Amino acid sequence: MAGVSMREIVYPFSEAAARELRAGEAVRVTGLIFTGRDRLHKHLAEGGAAPVALRDGAIYHCGPVVVPEGAGWRVVSAGPTTSVREEPYMAKIIGEHGVRVIIGKGGMGAATREACARCGCVYLQAAGGAAALLARRVRRVAGVCLLEEFGATEALWQFEVEGLETVVGIDAQGRDLFGEVQAASGEALQRLLK
Repeated sequence: MAGVSMREIVYPFSEAAARELRAGEAVRVTGLIFTGRDRLHKHLAEGGAAPVALRDGAIYHCGPVVVPEGAGWRVVSAGPTTSVREEPYMAKIIGEHGVRVIIGKGGMGAATREACARCGCVYLQAAGGAAALLARRVRRVAGVCLLEEFGATEALWQFEVEGLETVVGIDAQGRDLFGEVQAASGEALQRLLK
């Protein structure tokens, strides 16, 4: 996002920092983030123990491609997955685990929007189709949990990122860019059909 003025948030992500961000604002994320997809969200929402402390953390809706390298790991691909799949679980996870940042693509639903406003959390849109480029923002794999139980793409990977570029899609005031675009598109369609 060259040439665009960007805010930066750094882990741990405080409620105050989340509440300062506004829908449409460009944001760079730095520090520790956790990947999570369907199996992790279902596990947490059904009362399963979180393998790491998620409070003041970020969940990245991402099924990365990670390969062994030396004594550690190298991230080959780290693009966002479609977030709305996690809508049945996300509000409960935000409330119970104190998550402050969700990163994904395509937006989420009303329950997540309401939980973001109530709890002080934001939804950040990462660029879809840029998985290899986003992987370059991962400086280190700090660890992995639930790898054997869930498999590589569904495991909870702990990434240390630097300058992961996003845009605020849902803010902690309840503004939802995705909902606004959908409403405006529906109105435009109705005008065209008249």
